[in-house]
Amino acid sequence: MADQKLSTMAEEILDGRRKTITQDEAMYLSGLQGEAVLELLAYAGRIRRRFKNSDVFTCVILNAKSGQCSQDCAFCAQSAFHKTGIAIYPLLSIEKLIENALMAQENGATNFSMVTSGHMLSGKEIDRISHAAEKIRQKTDLTVCASLGELTAAMAKQLKQSGVTNYHHNLETARSYFNEICTTHDYEEDIHTIKEAASAGLRICSGGILGLGESWEQRIELSSTLRDLDVDSIPINFLNPIPGTKLENRPLVKPMDALKSIAIFRMMNPEKDIPICGGREVTLKDLQSWVFMAGANGLMIGNYLTTKGRSIDMDMEMIGSLGLSVL
Repeated sequence: MADQKLSTMAEEILDGRRKTITQDEAMYLSGLQGEAVLELLAYAGRIRRRFKNSDVFTCVILNAKSGQCSQDCAFCAQSAFHKTGIAIYPLLSIEKLIENALMAQENGATNFSMVTSGHMLSGKEIDRISHAAEKIRQKTDLTVCASLGELTAAMAKQLKQSGVTNYHHNLETARSYFNEICTTHDYEEDIHTIKEAASAGLRICSGGILGLGESWEQRIELSSTLRDLDVDSIPINFLNPIPGTKLENRPLVKPMDALKSIAIFRMMNPEKDIPICGGREVTLKDLQSWVFMAGANGLMIGNYLTTKGRSIDMDMEMIGSLGLSVL
């Protein structure tokens, strides 16, 4: 039998009578079990199609500066507080940044993001990223994105003027759980950077990692915070525990809980982009194609910052086989 409370919420979103659901309603959805979860996924898929059609965007990221980060984020292989054996190198040259962007476009990406480790880049490093962004815009059709840590207003303005469209800055988890994950900077610093980037005219890409030990209430709190900030895109990652980090022994999110989470984020943020990013391979395994039924409309393809991703050809074939179109 259909869950009446779920169907009422979803139908009201679909026909425009409401824009979102409350945190209490989201908590109700988090408690659904069995066939009711499949019904939730189906509704989330309908809402995705209602606002995003059958269009999917694909994002490639580049680890443009690796390791020795001063922050103690419990999940991160690049933190100087952890010994994970990753490669450590300074910011890549402009030529290398452009080379990787060209390769991303050849592989079918629509978005290309330059990602750097560390709390904040120097002025010279921002200059290099900006020059690379200008060249990438000239040489490709890619949407240029950046994930460079904290920003000042001047940095955000410079990035926007150079041709960067999207600025990525994850909150990672709920405010109420953040101190369990990071103690070297305050949550408000991340909020401030998001606001500075938005004020400069950059589209904001901000989400988090699920499976850090947070509760369902805290997952929903994160979704609510992102909704209140009116970010444009909400990337959802799932913890892939890395040996040498504080969370190396955390269990993976259960596949149906991962899909339920995506669906709840979609119900709370019907009109936003929701790409699925790191950890999907190990968490969802054979259910990766279900992310679109659960409400996602984007996918990170290729490798991640310090871990390997799935074959890009496999992901592009999966998207096509579902009748979806890459933007």
